[in-house]
Amino acid sequence: MQQTVEAFAHECESLDLLYSGLSKADWQQPTLFRQWTPEDILIHLHFWNYAADLSLQQPAEFESLFATVANGMKTEGMRPVENRTITERGTDLLDVWRSHYRTMAEHWAPLDARLRVKWAGPDMSVRSSITARQMETWAHGQAVFDLVGQQREDTDRIKNIVVLGVNTYGWTYQVRKLQPPGPMPLLRLTSPEGNLWQYGDSEANADSENLIEGSAVGFAQTVTQTRNVADTDLKVNGPVALDWMSKAQCFAGAATTPPVAGSRFIRVVKS
Repeated sequence: MQQTVEAFAHECESLDLLYSGLSKADWQQPTLFRQWTPEDILIHLHFWNYAADLSLQQPAEFESLFATVANGMKTEGMRPVENRTITERGTDLLDVWRSHYRTMAEHWAPLDARLRVKWAGPDMSVRSSITARQMETWAHGQAVFDLVGQQREDTDRIKNIVVLGVNTYGWTYQVRKLQPPGPMPLLRLTSPEGNLWQYGDSEANADSENLIEGSAVGFAQTVTQTRNVADTDLKVNGPVALDWMSKAQCFAGAATTPPVAGSRFIRVVKS
C-alpha cells in the first residue's frame, strides 16, 4: 500500500509543479480534452480525490454526495455538480488541492490494502481506489502538459496504471455489453526506466499471435484514452489485440470512444 500511495502522491507532485508554472491566462485556455481548461481539470481531480477520501473517512457522507452526483448527472451533467461542490478557483484551488492530496497520502499509506470502501459501483479495495486516483491524475494531467507544449518525464510509477489497463481488459467489453473476442493478448512493454514488463498468457496466444509491443507509456496512453493507439509507438498484431486497442478503457463509467487519431498531441508553443 505504501508504494501505491507514494505513486499517487508523486503523480500529484508532478502535476502540481506544472500548474505552479501556469500563467493566469493558461488557466482558462481550452485543452484538447473536451475543451476543458486547466481549471476545469483541477476542479474535477480535486472533487474525486475528495470523494474517494470521503468514502474512507465518512462513508455515509460519501453516499449522500454520490446521490447528489447521480441526480445531477441525470438532469444537468457532472460538471455543474463538481463546480458547485468545489468553489475555489485559480491559485486558491491549487492550494486546497495540494493540501488535500498531501494529507490524503499521509492517512492512506498505513491502511491495509484489502480494506473495502464504497464507490459509485461495487465496493473496492483502498489499493484500487488510490490507483484510480493516480490514473486520473496522470490521464487528465496529460491535457495540460499538451496545452503548454511540455513533454512529461514519466517514471516506473506508471506501472500501477499499466496493471490497471491489464486488469480491465474484460471491462472494456463488459461496459459495451460485448464478450471479449479471445484471451487477453500478450504484452511486452518497455518501462520509462528501461525495464521489460510482460503480461498475458504466451501459451494462450501462441496460435493467434496476438501481441502488443512498445512503451509502457504508449500502452497507458491508449487504455486511459489520452491518445489514439495510432499516435503511440505500440506495435499491435493480431485481431484480438487490434480490437482491444481500438476501444480500450481502463476507467469506470459509460463506454467512451477513444480520441480520433491525430486529435490529441503536444502543442508546439512559439517562443
